[in-house]
Amino acid sequence: MPTVTGSFAASFSASFSTAAAFVAGATGYTGRAVVAALRTRGVETVAHIRPGSVNGAEWRARFEALGATVDESPWEPAAIVAALTTHRPTHLFALLGTTRARAKREGITAPYETVDYGLTKLLLDAASACGHGPRFIYLSALGAREGTSNPYLSVRGRLERELQASRLPFLIARPAFISGRDREESRPTERAVSLLVDAALRGLATAGLSGPQRRFASLTGRQLAEGLTALALAARDARTIADAAAIRGAIPAEQA
Repeated sequence: MPTVTGSFAASFSASFSTAAAFVAGATGYTGRAVVAALRTRGVETVAHIRPGSVNGAEWRARFEALGATVDESPWEPAAIVAALTTHRPTHLFALLGTTRARAKREGITAPYETVDYGLTKLLLDAASACGHGPRFIYLSALGAREGTSNPYLSVRGRLERELQASRLPFLIARPAFISGRDREESRPTERAVSLLVDAALRGLATAGLSGPQRRFASLTGRQLAEGLTALALAARDARTIADAAAIRGAIPAEQA
């Protein structure tokens, strides 16, 4: 299975004019940037919003202003299969995730198992059942490994295994930190750690060791979205894994 680990020159084999995307997790930090990146490229885009979302009207207006279609299908197997059958996306972006703090506010127990894995698995099953085999773009994480004591990384490792066992074309993205000043949701600890790691990596790069910075430096939501979108659209039928260096290397120069 091809693993993309370095710089990437996009030779787009799939025409943007024939691509259509369905973005699950569209209201998240990365998701909203992916919707914008897709629309900038002229890709027909469906942004999925959780039904009953408190800010649903605001998100609908925001996405429709970009020219995207909004879908509010409930998170039920038959409903998601129906949505994918109706919209027939060539590319399905799985950008789902939550935090312990948010899960506590919403009364969700075992958040990583319930949301990060459970909803993504529902989406994967729907993609396999919808009949037209969209490319499944899965936002995983650096260090994802099934069975690790870290539940965040463990559920992603499990989903990666199940995705690779499917017959779908896919792109598995494994960035390190996803962080930026433009992140609306407050994550002070994560932000502080990412800043410290980035500073250390810059120090290594100054000393002539640039490899770690390419592989482990944080990405903003916009950077991740631009690289992820470019990689996803470049090879519609491929089954690949991309690290942070590949994602950063895929960002078009005009979007960097």
